[in-house]
Amino acid sequence: MADSDDSVELSVITSIYNEEVIIAQSLDNLLAALNELPVSWELILVNDGSTDNTLSILQDLTRDNPRVGIVSYSPNRGRGYAMRQGFTASRGRYVVTVEADLNYGNQIIRRLYDELLASNADIVIASPYMEGGSVQNVPFKRALLSRLGNRILRMAVSPPVATVTGMTRGYRGDTIRSLPLEEDGKEIHLEIISRLSMLGCCFREIPATLCWSPSKKGKPQRKSKFHAGRLIQSHLLFGFHEAPILLFGTVGAVTLLSGLILGFYLSYLYWIQNQTIGNRIVLIMTTIFLILSGFSIFLFCFLAYQIKSLKADIFRLHHRLYTLDRNPVKSKD
Repeated sequence: MADSDDSVELSVITSIYNEEVIIAQSLDNLLAALNELPVSWELILVNDGSTDNTLSILQDLTRDNPRVGIVSYSPNRGRGYAMRQGFTASRGRYVVTVEADLNYGNQIIRRLYDELLASNADIVIASPYMEGGSVQNVPFKRALLSRLGNRILRMAVSPPVATVTGMTRGYRGDTIRSLPLEEDGKEIHLEIISRLSMLGCCFREIPATLCWSPSKKGKPQRKSKFHAGRLIQSHLLFGFHEAPILLFGTVGAVTLLSGLILGFYLSYLYWIQNQTIGNRIVLIMTTIFLILSGFSIFLFCFLAYQIKSLKADIFRLHHRLYTLDRNPVKSKD
């Protein structure tokens, strides 16, 4: 872990993969936003195994700027791995992670930093889905999936934040660098929320406008790296893992309710219609199976929460050992 450097107040991290089309303009925007800050800063550009000319462009543009550092490796490992490398390389008292194209506006870095100072929070999230936030120029399908996904995932995390999946966030440097993170993909955003929650950290959100730049005819366009199916699958698995009731509770409730409805139907036939139900063996067995299965699934749900609680205790111990290992206490002679 990089030691905090008192001379660096703010570290800004962005991950880049095959962005040769827009990287020069994006870097200009980033530097313009940072140069307006009244504090010391560093910009960490993580080249996540780009196979185009992204790295050479970055090197040419930043060669004479000592406040800009480049972390580069090959092959491509995913956003989570890139962010972990950025966190390790950072030295600032505070850390902000943003998209290279600043799609939350040029003032988002300043706003996140100001909120970190004002609230003394461990994490501040730029949120387009809280009151006051909005989404502009984002393709309808992607915006819909994102909004629905965040609504579902917010039920799985505690505290319930409106935007769980976004990258644009601010952190206390010592807090984010002390987390033993593992995810290599975009699931890292969910992992950070989960682990900071386990540690009882302070969360804040600020309303923000997510705005994509409109496509311009005649100019080369960046290729989309969005894989809806893969992202939905991974995020749903995270939701079920964090809140077992989303899976076990729903399935258990439907199963138990179906069994009770069949049970009431059989009772109606027997007590009200005075019909013999002994010959309805399949219906009787189905009713018993559904009721017993529903109760069993609810039992699994209870056990899953017990396991989750145990996992949280183990993680807190792991975090403590991880922190001590990276910051050993010096013995007094």
